[in-house]
Amino acid sequence: MTAAGLRAGLIGLGSMGRHHARVLAGLDGVTLVGVVDPMGDKNGWAQGAPVLATVEELIALGIDYAVVACPTALHEEVGLKLADAGVHALIEKPVADTVEGARRLVEAFESRSLVAGVGHIERCNPALRSLRSRLEAGELGDVYQVVTRRQGPFPHRIADVGVVKDLATHDIDLTGWVTGQQYTSIAAHTVSKSGRPHEDMVSAVGQLSDGTMVNHLVNWLSPLKERFTSVTGEKGCFIADTLTADLTFYSNAAVATEWEALRAFRGVSEGDMIRYAIPKREPLLVEHELFRDAVLGKGDDICTLRQGLRTVEVAAAVIDSADRGVTVRLTPEDVAS
Repeated sequence: MTAAGLRAGLIGLGSMGRHHARVLAGLDGVTLVGVVDPMGDKNGWAQGAPVLATVEELIALGIDYAVVACPTALHEEVGLKLADAGVHALIEKPVADTVEGARRLVEAFESRSLVAGVGHIERCNPALRSLRSRLEAGELGDVYQVVTRRQGPFPHRIADVGVVKDLATHDIDLTGWVTGQQYTSIAAHTVSKSGRPHEDMVSAVGQLSDGTMVNHLVNWLSPLKERFTSVTGEKGCFIADTLTADLTFYSNAAVATEWEALRAFRGVSEGDMIRYAIPKREPLLVEHELFRDAVLGKGDDICTLRQGLRTVEVAAAVIDSADRGVTVRLTPEDVAS
């Protein structure tokens, strides 16, 4: 770090990398000193930073941290080079394309006491941040179920993984993050209709460590783009639309009774509906601010590599369940702590 602040690099100028470059170029206390992309910068996305051919050239510039936005299959190779050089890293999700690769990255960065995070950007969505804080405050009471729907047209930018690792990892991570629980079982079905070797639709049912039921529907086969999360509990239901960053609460209007003989569950009824006014900052900017602060030792509100590993483990269990047609149990030994 110089007197001017942190020196940052970027690896990858694709559909996500260009947005990382834009945010890094304007981030307070950070200078974007170089970008790696073997294809160059024919679209002018590097924000004036020099475009390099290799990670080694970027490291030689003297960087404090790097953002890894190259294809998922390259995350492990690039991440290990950064760790070996003592460079902190923010790695796009999923952290790696295999559980073993994710574990090697965790070991590489943790053994060197480096700050490393995973770009699970839904953690920075205003609606989900508000939802999480309200769950932590007990506004929903006991949580019964989390349901997510994430669907839309096929993104031609994706070539190396299927819909489970690319899209469903968003829902796996946000579900564990907002509830503070871990998956203990998952059962899934997948289909592939686009002619690619990977799945393009998944439907999964699972359970969390506190007994909460989860349901995920994720696909690349719908002309409707939807990003829906609902959390149902004792006092009602929260609905988060992460496309618009809106959070709505539907309350359970059932009236409590002090008459012990009538305290048995009496059902629920429609109550008030509240749509919360939430400050809506760009999630990617929030993600970068949180990671910058973590590198500076000013906070730890990031998705760690170990948490990213947990998400990859659950995603692998989803694919395993669909391949074998069984419910996969995730014991504490299977899930990263």
